Amino acid sequence: MYDAMMAETIPLTGHSGDPIEAYLARPLGPGPYGGVVVIHHMPGYDEPSKEIVRKFAAHGYTAIMPNLHYRDAPGAAPDDAAAASRAAGGVPDERLVGDVDAAVRHLRSLTSSNGKVGTIGYCSGGRQSFLAACSLDLDAAVDCYGAFVVGEVPENSPMAVRPIVDLTPNLSCPLLGLFGAEDQYPSPEQVRELEDALKQHGKTYEFHSYPDAGHAFFAVDRPNYRPQAANDGWQRVFAWFNRYLGA
Repeated sequence: MYDAMMAETIPLTGHSGDPIEAYLARPLGPGPYGGVVVIHHMPGYDEPSKEIVRKFAAHGYTAIMPNLHYRDAPGAAPDDAAAASRAAGGVPDERLVGDVDAAVRHLRSLTSSNGKVGTIGYCSGGRQSFLAACSLDLDAAVDCYGAFVVGEVPENSPMAVRPIVDLTPNLSCPLLGLFGAEDQYPSPEQVRELEDALKQHGKTYEFHSYPDAGHAFFAVDRPNYRPQAANDGWQRVFAWFNRYLGA
């Protein structure tokens, strides 16, 4: 396998024509390649999230991650931009869909694209991956412990979001869900509620819950990291995208 890649920050025209930035990584072979939109977690457009984008490129996908916090603090460090976004109530759903749509269209416009694009997101990005899959025409989606797809946001939370399980009938593609059994947001009960909705509407999905893991078990730079769950999760992610996007 020819494994050389290119990774760079590019300009992207996001929701409402707003200029934002995005991180793109792509194999240097001719393709064709499936595309993956990586939706970063609330801590932001940071180095661990960029590493995930490069990981997909190393596995034969063209991957892009829009900076969802760019408008809130252009040029700021990831932590500062995330704080500004959180203070504003988080990324509005309509804006998120517009930015992801721009990323999807960019991937499909590349001459090396096979035309298939999926999304993956972590924590708030997991919810947003589900939202994108219910709002756009996608080929696959992965929700990694997305909070508040089901369940109301606690009163003391700065996040101005609502549950979106009611969008399940609009899900456009197969959904993979990876969760920690010790998580509270989403709790195992909330995961079951989402699964019931997917069954009710005849959607193609696959869920896995890890018994010794809580929230953010993929995050290698945080105490929540659980290597066994993360390694198994990565195998399932690549199997899912290989099936629906083509490697």
